[in-house]
Amino acid sequence: MKRAALFACLFALTTPAFAQAPAATGGPITNQAERDAIAARVRGGASCAGCDLFQIDLAYQSVAGRDFTGARIRQADLSLATADRARFRGANLSLTNFFGARLSGADLSDANLEGATLVGAYLGGARFGGAVLTGANLSGAELADAVGLTQSQLSTACGDAATTLPAGMTVPAC
Repeated sequence: MKRAALFACLFALTTPAFAQAPAATGGPITNQAERDAIAARVRGGASCAGCDLFQIDLAYQSVAGRDFTGARIRQADLSLATADRARFRGANLSLTNFFGARLSGADLSDANLEGATLVGAYLGGARFGGAVLTGANLSGAELADAVGLTQSQLSTACGDAATTLPAGMTVPAC
């Protein structure tokens, strides 16, 4: 029995992360060993487009330049992470914690950031075309140089006096 469990763990660790994408498996990953193997690969430097990274802990990590297009990163912790030029196009980032994260030049186009915490995040040059910001907390976030950000997106989020926005835009108070 122990050998079978060991074999399953070793197999999961040697399986490429892209093979675990929801599109490839037909649904979200339910096997904890598979989920742990993918998380280890991402922490080790792998991109993971289309992957299920539900509740992954990437706090204090660098994911700069990596591709997470279409990934499910819901309820994840990316607090104080560095995600410069990372691609999150179409990703589900709802309820994700980006407290103090740096997302300079990140592609958040068409991403779901509903209920996300972007308190104190730096988003200079980040692309927001089509992103959903409903209920997102932008308090203290640096968005002055964000690209594709619209007033209608901001009107569904909240911020504070420390939130910096593109000229002429406002955000409701939290």
